[in-house]
Amino acid sequence: MIYNAKELKLNVRNMHFDYITFGNGTKPLVMIQGLNTRGIKGAALSLAYMYRIFAKDYKVYLFDRRPVVQEGITVKDMASDIAIAMDALGINHADVIGVSQGGMIAQYLAIDRPDLVKKLVLAVTLSRNNDTVKQVVNNWIEMAERGDMRELVADMAEKMYSDAYIKRYRPFMPLLTVLQKPKDIRRFVILSKACLTCSTYEDLGKINCPVLVMGGRQDKVVTGIASEEIAEKLGCKIRMYDSLGHAAYEEAKDFNQYVYDFLIG
Repeated sequence: MIYNAKELKLNVRNMHFDYITFGNGTKPLVMIQGLNTRGIKGAALSLAYMYRIFAKDYKVYLFDRRPVVQEGITVKDMASDIAIAMDALGINHADVIGVSQGGMIAQYLAIDRPDLVKKLVLAVTLSRNNDTVKQVVNNWIEMAERGDMRELVADMAEKMYSDAYIKRYRPFMPLLTVLQKPKDIRRFVILSKACLTCSTYEDLGKINCPVLVMGGRQDKVVTGIASEEIAEKLGCKIRMYDSLGHAAYEEAKDFNQYVYDFLIG
């Protein structure tokens, strides 16, 4: 199997989690993805390839959100789920990368369970709501609830990617609307609402591990300012991409290398 990639299930506390592992190293690395429409099932090989730079030094874990989510779930609840999964698998003092909603979850994980986090990377995320994220996420919720999947997927792409990226891949957008159509609209709506529950700003001082913040100044989802204020509050290292937005973690050619150097250094 390429990069030793595997798709697994964890049953714990009357819940089950889909998760992916890859890599041949001994160091634990937990990656927490952002809000998406499809989950991680079936994505082991593509994710292992995308993050292959970590495969030599790390055993990488990517946990999906719980399959059945109840109205009112928060990103703090999701951090508790990650902690439960890590405890069940005997993972501690792991390097943790959180992207977008995953970055919100990662903040709560580091605040509430510092024993689980050795180093922390927070990418294109926020620590408190702003007008931009509230408008964007509420629009996605409205589109999903009225069943306009084409408009939803198109708007998510427009808000996430740079203008140059959208222009380059515009011919493939119709295919994207098919591939990224939510499998469970209710679940997507509930998880989207959870994006608006992050409120860690006043507690960021409780994070006592080394932190790297990564952001895009053109971020149309959470704003680049949200990344900058996390770094300012923590007094930590920050890398901002002037011409990129929310998908900087995909578009920036040096993103994975920069994160790798921080974690290994």
